[in-house]
Amino acid sequence: MEMENKQEQNNMDRRAFLKRMGLGLAASSAVLTACKGGKNGGRAASDGPTVGTGDMTYRYQRRSGDKVSLLGYGCMRWPLRTRPDGEEEIDQEAVNALIDYAIAHGVTYFDTSPAYVRGWSETATGIALSRYPRDKYFIATKLSNFAPSTWSRRASKAMYHNSFKALQVDYIDYYLLHAVGMGGGMEEFRHRYIDNGMLDFLLKERKAGRIRHLGFSYHGDIAVFDYLLSKHDEYQWDFVQIQMNYVDWKHAKEVNTRNTNAEYLYGELQKRGIQAVIMEPLLGGRLSKVHDHIAATLKQRQPEESVASWAFRFAGSAEGVLTVLSGMTYMEHLQDNVKTYSPLVPLTPDDYVFLEQTAQQLLRYRTVPCNECQYCMPCPYGLDIPGIFVHYNKCVNEGNTPSSSGDEDYRRARRAFLVGYDRSVPKLRQADHCIGCGQCKPHCPQGIDIPEELRRIDRFVEDLKQGREF
Repeated sequence: MEMENKQEQNNMDRRAFLKRMGLGLAASSAVLTACKGGKNGGRAASDGPTVGTGDMTYRYQRRSGDKVSLLGYGCMRWPLRTRPDGEEEIDQEAVNALIDYAIAHGVTYFDTSPAYVRGWSETATGIALSRYPRDKYFIATKLSNFAPSTWSRRASKAMYHNSFKALQVDYIDYYLLHAVGMGGGMEEFRHRYIDNGMLDFLLKERKAGRIRHLGFSYHGDIAVFDYLLSKHDEYQWDFVQIQMNYVDWKHAKEVNTRNTNAEYLYGELQKRGIQAVIMEPLLGGRLSKVHDHIAATLKQRQPEESVASWAFRFAGSAEGVLTVLSGMTYMEHLQDNVKTYSPLVPLTPDDYVFLEQTAQQLLRYRTVPCNECQYCMPCPYGLDIPGIFVHYNKCVNEGNTPSSSGDEDYRRARRAFLVGYDRSVPKLRQADHCIGCGQCKPHCPQGIDIPEELRRIDRFVEDLKQGREF
């Protein structure tokens, strides 16, 4: 009887999930009509999942008919190199090579911002893309007027116009109000977009054709998200960018209390027929670097596919998704993601149940919800904040954060953590140098209490060094 009840609950979960995602049972497993690369702007009979035979999967923007690759290139993690004077800069040759491979394999959507990669991303992206005909790619960028010094109409318009120059374009395909809900919620949103008249200005720019599609990316305060959707009849949002992955679908607040479950965000967009652009399909990389025993379970189910491919299939299987962004620094990551979407094999109902079980397992391991966006950088005291969090999360997933000095594997795990810490983060940039100034906190889209997390990691490191009981 207990097994029958459990099976019935699983069946109910499947039906509810598929209904919310806009998927029928047949569409979740069928191989649909091939969609080959071609001139942008063609229309399909359906804007749902479209599967090719070895080619990139595409979706169609409902208003304009843009043929958008399901894999979108997030340009916030371009590779860097060190100059002879010791300073870092973007490795333009590497960026060019990545974009060349992406375009050759059907990627058409490139997402950047004036804030990405220390302000260098738009220029580097523009240099690489300008080598191609303008109709070969879609540019997405944002009004990233986070700082109060950029809230004035003059400063915000200057940022907007500079994007055209940096990207070397005379129109922008997809333009976003960046990270609404972050920081001061509705009050900050009004300062950034309403009181200065910038939202009205951007609506006029869309009407004039200099912006082809207008949307927003959401972080943080759900009141801002709900408000903007309540104004959809007036603003006519063309798309909305949300954080969605198989953990955040139902458990966003368990990862970070400021986040909102993607099930709600996606559902509200579906009600209004607004297509979603997906960010953080890997939850800041954490869904590609899961705990070893979870990775083994994923690989056992699909031996030929990467751990990351499960997250990308989850994000791409919903029919209301226009494109799924990935910040791909390395060629091997780009190649793996292209493979996953060339073509997309949609998740089955059983796959959804399996990933929900996987999400529940992942929540047992306390990692820092950092997505390496680097909005917290540079630290005025020189700390490598993302580097510290990346090392800590890696060790949690690999089982190298012993919960007690009495653990059987304590000595090996202790050495692995401490040696790896010194190798990945220079001593002068480690957590013990944080003075708790808090300058980083308002800039974190995930709402992490960065000084508190650094103190927690520093206490853990000191306990390991001293061999103390936990």
